[in-house]
Amino acid sequence: MARYTGPTSKIARKFGEPIFGPDKVLEKKNYPPGMHGANKRRKKSSEYGIQLREKQKAKYTYGVLERQFRNFFHKAQRSKGITGELLLQLLESRLDNVVFRLGLAPTRAAARQIVGHRHITLNGNVMNIPSHIVKPGDVIAIREKSKSLEVITNSIASGRHNLYSWVEWDNTSLAGKFLNRPNRDEIPENIKEQLIVELYSK
Repeated sequence: MARYTGPTSKIARKFGEPIFGPDKVLEKKNYPPGMHGANKRRKKSSEYGIQLREKQKAKYTYGVLERQFRNFFHKAQRSKGITGELLLQLLESRLDNVVFRLGLAPTRAAARQIVGHRHITLNGNVMNIPSHIVKPGDVIAIREKSKSLEVITNSIASGRHNLYSWVEWDNTSLAGKFLNRPNRDEIPENIKEQLIVELYSK
């Protein structure tokens, strides 16, 4: 599937947040990109503009394009519960995001590549679809012949494994488990999901 492959620092500066991970450029230039940078007077955003911006931020954060994002929204809308929270839970359940949360890749983009290149198994079977929705109880592991891959060994050495309560990592077997979908207050992303719901509900 097509995805955004342009300059990440420019997008991060647009939103004023390191949505693609730590960014040295953002630390130096924490203002929107453009010829006039911090000095440019910007018009006050309309309600629609604010809602659209929030949707774009969520799409860039999770690496999802419009059609798939809209499908996630409609799936959340049809489910029982709070639509905005369910939307984020579905995005968090994507295989590439779970690989990222388990600490097997430094960024979601790297996690997507690891999955796409068939380095990950799901319940013992090789899975190369980054958008696959992981279910509670599913086991995510590194494929045997991929355990010495540099990007994976470096990520494992960084010790970013058990930062999130909804995933569990076993360093001995090099396998993790998706325990449950996270509650909204457990998801650290700064996304105002209610604005996205309002946008799609118009």
